[in-house]
Amino acid sequence: MVEKVIIMGAAGRDFHNFNTGFRGNPQYRVTAFTAAQIPAIENRTYPPVLAGSLYPGGIPIYPEDRLAELIRKYEADLVAFSYSDVPHVDVMHKASVAMAEGAGFILMGGRETMLRSRRPVISVCAVRTGCGKSQTTRKVCEILKECRFRVVAVRHPMPYGDLEKQVVQRFSSYDDFRIHRCTIEEREEYEPLVDMGITVYAGVDYQEILAMAEAEADIIVWDGGNNDLPFFSPDIHIVLFDPHRAGHELLYYPGETNMFMADIAVINKIGSASSEKVEQVRANIMRYALGADMVLAESPVRVASPERIRGSRVLVVEDGPTLTHGEMPFGAGYLAARKYGAGEIVDPRPFASGSIKAAYVKYPHIGKVLPAMGYTEQQIRDLNETINRAACDMVLFATPIHLTLLISINKPALRVLYEYRDHGEPGLRGSA
Repeated sequence: MVEKVIIMGAAGRDFHNFNTGFRGNPQYRVTAFTAAQIPAIENRTYPPVLAGSLYPGGIPIYPEDRLAELIRKYEADLVAFSYSDVPHVDVMHKASVAMAEGAGFILMGGRETMLRSRRPVISVCAVRTGCGKSQTTRKVCEILKECRFRVVAVRHPMPYGDLEKQVVQRFSSYDDFRIHRCTIEEREEYEPLVDMGITVYAGVDYQEILAMAEAEADIIVWDGGNNDLPFFSPDIHIVLFDPHRAGHELLYYPGETNMFMADIAVINKIGSASSEKVEQVRANIMRYALGADMVLAESPVRVASPERIRGSRVLVVEDGPTLTHGEMPFGAGYLAARKYGAGEIVDPRPFASGSIKAAYVKYPHIGKVLPAMGYTEQQIRDLNETINRAACDMVLFATPIHLTLLISINKPALRVLYEYRDHGEPGLRGSA
């Protein structure tokens, strides 16, 4: 008897779970995907070229708030929850909706979804969004390059556009960002690695991506997204912890699983978090990440001309996902503004335009900082307008990319950079 399935996702893990667990499997018929977290990714179709021969018309993608209705419409037997950085209690709330409609509810594990590579794989993941994976990935790539290995980074997917054109994406130059019409969120992850001379792969079909990455690398570095698990089976699993959110390592799906799996547990942001919170995270690692090597790290901020900040009215622009579903009220830009003596950190909310204004309503925890959200061209325009309307002396960009290459602002701007740095011994190099 064929089981009818709905996959709950956010344009990433959901597609991978389909590809590895359901595509071509006659025991199941996936009737729909649902979409959450990311704006404007619903009301599309997972195309036949990706869905396979069992789905000649593709698979529709609906907003998640229609889940109960969809279970009834398709008489679904099973709901597969397939996205990340969700509180444990919220996962069970969603399970309750499915079960109330008569469907089963599952979470897919690594044995079903992690692909095996012919090359060694080092994965960099986390217990929450915004722990510092990106700079840690760059540090791992730097160490491997110094050891004369050919390194390729494979990034957790962000296929928010035309899925047929995003099956496999390879980034080794800025022209590739233009060719693939990358969003701000994509460029934040790819651009700093390309600047280092590291080729980055991403897309939708990670079996094809893996084959291409293996062809040009001695070692593959999995660059994780949110607090999701790696898509490739890792030989070394590095997991980032954030003492600013101490205790979250036990409260979010699937970040807690990452903690259990860790070979190297990195407590980041030492120096900006309190010693009590650092010790709370350390105690949880010692109790639950049995056998993991523990590394302390910093993410120090750096500004080229910090004297320009002192006394100025500063608008701070932060990494978007860290603030939104990462639930941080501020990030590195706010810390830099405080460190270098800004006269005022300007509240962007009175100047927010369109989808940026809607983001503050959806994520009321965000403080006096502006999330660099740019999932769509309209959202990029809204971000640009918000910045230009703000009554400030300068803009402090704490995104990992040259954001001024994508938007045109009417104010002076400074860029905040932050990199991985070991906080004492043993460091990351020695542990790996």
